[in-house]
Order: sequence, then structure tokens, then C-alpha cells
Amino acid sequence: MLKIYLTDLAAYNKGFLFGEWITLPMGDDELSESINKVLHGGEAICAIEYGYEEHEEYFITDYEFEEVKLFDVEEYSNPYTINKQLQLIEEQGDNRLKELAFLLTNGYANDVEDALEKLDNVILHENQSMRDIAYDLMDELYGVDYKLPSIIANNIDYDGIAYELEIEGNYTVIDNDVFEYIG
Repeated sequence: MLKIYLTDLAAYNKGFLFGEWITLPMGDDELSESINKVLHGGEAICAIEYGYEEHEEYFITDYEFEEVKLFDVEEYSNPYTINKQLQLIEEQGDNRLKELAFLLTNGYANDVEDALEKLDNVILHENQSMRDIAYDLMDELYGVDYKLPSIIANNIDYDGIAYELEIEGNYTVIDNDVFEYIG
């Protein structure tokens, strides 16, 4: 779900960029082993030139979400906290990642736990435009295709309705998707 490049801080401060890509989420024991592997590797590299000293600090130099970017990862973000958040998200399944990303990146949720609680407040209209949403709404309310005479149905300003719906604030267009937030 998320790959982070974990770097040994002491080695970095001595001019060595030593780290490893790790994929989260994983078990806490696996994460501890990965962190220790990076720190021990940094210790070994530095020992050649500076003598042995124990390394304890690390930081994240890069990250990549594999599917949908859910949130920003900072240099000194805690990998254990990120891992726990991703474990919670993983329980939701991949089909809800876009909705979670929408909540987290658009200010509707303060953190992952808050976003998970609000997940049912988001309706994702994939590969649709606001014009499509306006048409569907008019068809649902007034039966555009079967109740209205064609002279009326063919002259409805769907773009105008779409504009009004969007400025109401319940709809957000991101890429080719429309997110409806019912809060």
C-alpha cells in the first residue's frame, strides 16, 4: 500500500546515505526488524571510517503510495503510527481508498480514524462529470426520460444545474470522479 525509504540518520549526518525501501503495512515485529536492519547497516558503514557507535535515529527520505495517495508522509513521521493507520485502512479493502483519500486530503477528516468513521458519508461517482450528476438527479426527481415531454427534457440546462450543485459544496470533482459528501 505504501513504500517508505527509511534512512539511518547518524550515517546520513556522516555523509553516507544508507537506507532501505520497506512496504507498509506489516507486522510490528517485521517493522522493528526492518528498522534495526537499516540502523545496523548504517553502523557498519560508519564503523569503517569512524569506529563503531550505536545508531538509534532514522528518518523517511522518500515515500510512494502504490495505488491512491492517502496522506502526506513527513521526514520524521513515526513509521509505527503510519503502519497502524495503514493496517486500519487495509481492513476496509481497496474499494474504499479513493473515498478515504478524499476525506483526508480535502479537510473532511482530521486523521485516519476520523476518516474511517466518516467513510459512509461519501458517495463516489466514478468516471462521471457534474453534468452526469445533474442529469441523474433530474431524471430521478422528474423522470426526464419517461415523464417529461421531449421538448422540455431536451432543453434542460444540465450545465447550469451542475454548476449550482457544485457551488452548494456537497460535490467535489477530482480527476474523472465526483465525490459527494453528506455531512
